[in-house]
Amino acid sequence: MRLLAPSLLALICAFSLPAQAQHDHHAAANATSAGKAAPLTEGVVKKVDKAAGEVVIQHGQLDSIGMPPMTMSFGVADKGWLNKLKAGDKIRFAAELKDGNAIVSRYEALR
Repeated sequence: MRLLAPSLLALICAFSLPAQAQHDHHAAANATSAGKAAPLTEGVVKKVDKAAGEVVIQHGQLDSIGMPPMTMSFGVADKGWLNKLKAGDKIRFAAELKDGNAIVSRYEALR
C-alpha cells in the first residue's frame, strides 16, 4: 500500500496541473474585458490632471486589478471624462489594466 499512495498522489497532481494552467490562461485571456465585467467600486476624486491625462482617486478594494484600498492615479478610457470630473466628486468606477497601466474603464457619479 505504501507504493500505491505516492503513485496515486503523483497521478492526482499530474491531472490537476493542466487544469490549473488552463484556468490561468483563461483568466489572462479575459483580462482585457475585466473593466466591462468588473464590479463598480466607490471612490472619491482627489485630483484631475488634464495635462497628464489622469485622475487621482481614493478608492476601496479593486479586485479586478488586485489593488487594496488606497489613493492612486488612473488613466481614463475617455479623455473627455477629465472635463467632467472634479476634486471631491464621489463616484463608482471599474478599473482595468491596459498596457500595464491602471485605467478607469467606466464610471458613474454618486449623489
